[in-house]
Amino acid sequence: MTKEFEPKIVAFVCTYCTYAGADLAGTSRLKYAPNVRIVKLPCTGRISPMFILKALQKGADGVLISGCHPGDCHFTSGNLHARRRWTVFRSLLNFVGIPDERIWVSWISAAEGNKFAEIINEMTEKLKTLGPFEPYKTLIRDIESPAEI
Repeated sequence: MTKEFEPKIVAFVCTYCTYAGADLAGTSRLKYAPNVRIVKLPCTGRISPMFILKALQKGADGVLISGCHPGDCHFTSGNLHARRRWTVFRSLLNFVGIPDERIWVSWISAAEGNKFAEIINEMTEKLKTLGPFEPYKTLIRDIESPAEI
């Protein structure tokens, strides 16, 4: 009897919009996969690319970055900063071999609990088809303790 693979998702979300949307999904009793672990930050502009790499290194199979819709940031332009940072960071991820399908970016307002549940369910299903993410863990292990030449 083999157990079906259940992906681990780490969601870095802004406090004012996406976290409130996730809270609305919960209080509305919307059904979504329990695979997500939410990390609440003041703004998506505060999400360091190192957070994403560390989440993958520590066992996440996918990462969600989500915040206020562009133009609606509580910190004026934090989400625009995050969007620019993601555009640059994506090419680095491709360079080191981390597929785009593992990292999702979305904009969810506090009133969109339904959208939060849909994204988590869709992401879970996509990651199930991709399977566990192991290459990055091996890559980091090799970097941290390289074999002697």
